[in-house]
Amino acid sequence: MKRTGNKFMYRCVDCGKEYSNESTMYLCPSCSTGNTSAAPPKGVLKTMYDYNSLIKKGDFSYHKKNHFIELLPILDISSMPQSRVGNTPLYMLNELSHKKLPFRLFLKDDSQNPTFSYKDRASALVSAFAKENGYNTIVAASTGNAGSSLAGMCAIQQQKAIVMVPETAPVAKLTQIIMYGAYIVPVKGNYDDAFDLSIEATQEFGWYNRNTAYNPLTVEGKKTAAFEIFEQLDFTVPDRIFIPAGDGVILSGVYKGFEDLLKLGIIEKMPVIVMVQSEGSDNLSRNIDSDVFTMKPSSTIADSISVDIPRNFYMAKQFISNYHGEHITVTDNKIIEASKLLAENTGIFAEPAAATAFAGMLAYTDDNLLAENSVNVVMLTGSGLKDLKSVEKILNIPESIDPDIRKLKHLFK
Repeated sequence: MKRTGNKFMYRCVDCGKEYSNESTMYLCPSCSTGNTSAAPPKGVLKTMYDYNSLIKKGDFSYHKKNHFIELLPILDISSMPQSRVGNTPLYMLNELSHKKLPFRLFLKDDSQNPTFSYKDRASALVSAFAKENGYNTIVAASTGNAGSSLAGMCAIQQQKAIVMVPETAPVAKLTQIIMYGAYIVPVKGNYDDAFDLSIEATQEFGWYNRNTAYNPLTVEGKKTAAFEIFEQLDFTVPDRIFIPAGDGVILSGVYKGFEDLLKLGIIEKMPVIVMVQSEGSDNLSRNIDSDVFTMKPSSTIADSISVDIPRNFYMAKQFISNYHGEHITVTDNKIIEASKLLAENTGIFAEPAAATAFAGMLAYTDDNLLAENSVNVVMLTGSGLKDLKSVEKILNIPESIDPDIRKLKHLFK
């Protein structure tokens, strides 16, 4: 087994205790002892680097040239799957529905990753770490995207993926998982039930666990989008970034990427990150300013962010507090409207979870909260082809006509 030496360490977001990386770690041993399935876990670990040493090595171009390897918890970039993960496009949108926007709007389209979702960033890094550290079987719980992502990355790396999914997961996502050759385990219950079972399996069988937040490297994989946004905006920091949230790991990942740049002296300010949730699954945003966590059963069309117990609650809360983040909820109807508006105006068909971020931006626009000429980014985290059922109610497929030009002329007169 390779080990990454003193390259990085883990720091508990709750007690602040630091741990070496000499052995595989998931949660802080001290803070996690009182965890229950009824509340977000304590003891989530944050991956930290020797920033003072890295400052002396070079600027952003130095890290870019070296594939950011010194800011990743692996030894060699060649351990990553040999497919294009990340480096996704950032599109500028000047107008919506033929109306010029008073601010600058950019869309980060992560549906162009190999398995069509942002989750590939985390799965690729987890797969690379497993490869370097002698694990051949990786397990995860998923509502679909993380599972299909893990399955795809493991197919590339010839690793074994075991994916536990709630039995209500969308068929398109389950199809991906199966086609990539992973072993799929449907679980009677919701995502949280599948999550808990996968952790028990990790302890029982010694598999490596990819679970969101439980594995600290998922945040490290997802932070790479921040490096790309900074470069794509000509080495500037946007004013706001709209991010959909369920567990809060993408949110934390983007924060962590910009925080790394801040600690390295590459940037001087953090963007304002807007966490967007569905009203039907608002267990993160509803509790963010509260001292006591209360759970409300989730029911939303955006299955990828439908979470009862946000596993990365405390890290997300810490980031939002430290860097003055914002949060908003939107209805399922607004999410579907946003998905259609996005597709009609940009040609990007986003799944409901991704459209949630766009719906949040639209709500800010309606309330005149985006300053003139401000720079705003919307994270589009997954393809709409993963969940066609969610848009069925707005589809209006015309009746067929005879192959007669007169009939066609009648349609368009």
